[in-house]
Amino acid sequence: MTCTGSGHYHLGHGNVKTVQNIVEDGSANSVSLVNEANQEFSFRLYRQLAADADSQGKNIFFSPANVDQAFQRFLQRANNTSQEDASEGTSVFVDNGFKPKPEFLQTLKQSYFTDVFNVDFSQATESADTINKYVEEKTNGKIDKLVENLDPSTVLYLISYIYYKGKWATPFDPKLTKQDDFNVDENTKVSVDMMNMEDRFYTYHDHDLNMTVLQLPFNSSYSMLLMLPDAMATLENAISPNHITKWLKAMTRPRRLDVYIPKFSIKSSYNLNDVLSETGMTDMFGGRANLRGISEEQGLAVSDVVHKATLDVDETGAQASAATGIGIGRSAFPAPAPVWKFNRQFMVIIAECNREKFLFLGKIINPTIRWIITLCLFEHSCCISYK
Repeated sequence: MTCTGSGHYHLGHGNVKTVQNIVEDGSANSVSLVNEANQEFSFRLYRQLAADADSQGKNIFFSPANVDQAFQRFLQRANNTSQEDASEGTSVFVDNGFKPKPEFLQTLKQSYFTDVFNVDFSQATESADTINKYVEEKTNGKIDKLVENLDPSTVLYLISYIYYKGKWATPFDPKLTKQDDFNVDENTKVSVDMMNMEDRFYTYHDHDLNMTVLQLPFNSSYSMLLMLPDAMATLENAISPNHITKWLKAMTRPRRLDVYIPKFSIKSSYNLNDVLSETGMTDMFGGRANLRGISEEQGLAVSDVVHKATLDVDETGAQASAATGIGIGRSAFPAPAPVWKFNRQFMVIIAECNREKFLFLGKIINPTIRWIITLCLFEHSCCISYK
């Protein structure tokens, strides 16, 4: 995450890469610095989620672009882009009794086309329903309950959402989809609907990471990258934006393959307070928070950062959605083709390859688990729920 602001938002110390005002001049070099740091943040956040004890043996899926977008809006500095394939945006819900700085709201409205709503956060249930209905509409019904426990002391709640629906450039034939085994681990197998297609694909084998990567293009500038490692831990601990760049550049000649990929629908839910703190973003959650860019009111701090995401993959294409909430409160007869079967743990990325923008990032351990995991990672408590 690159924090680009004028110094009003003190996020913390540690590993967070901070660049002050580098987008003020709008230079290509400045934008490149921002993109590079945000890409690094994507994989650092992924590793933090994967390393958490409560994530062990569970699928992982989130939108680094959406989390990053939420904080960029929060920091009031970023370059706004929109793509016809991905619908994304922000909104801010302001308590009736709270007066943010006019320039803060003006920046959100003019630069990011942010919707601004007034609510009564003392009516926590009604306010949560209002936010959830808004997010449900913006994510095409995929995320219907972003906010579950809203603190009545909340004075401002910023929402960032993203929804993507893409059709494969070459769809899978439903008639070829058959029941097959997916290896969760050495001792566990589950039955899944396995899609199949023989075609020419762009691929790459990374000898350093002992893994292969397959590119599945949508009928747009976006693609899904599927990474099948010999050892998932090796890939997770080493993967970086430089690897993605290397793979994409090396995919110059397609090869004919017989590919098998499972159909699946998964959902994830994370409370990111502790996860973000462990990446170095500490001060904004406590008494050292400096949010004077939002309001002159003393004692404001970020109370909650929640993130939910969904991914549905079938023969026609993929749908992915995510939403992040930041609460602020007081305190011919060819030879047989080689077979590539994604029937064990693999990683998945949905990216706009020509811009190397990572919309979604995740790991599939068990395609039959629809709900991934709900992590409430607070300092002294943890709750888990998955189906």
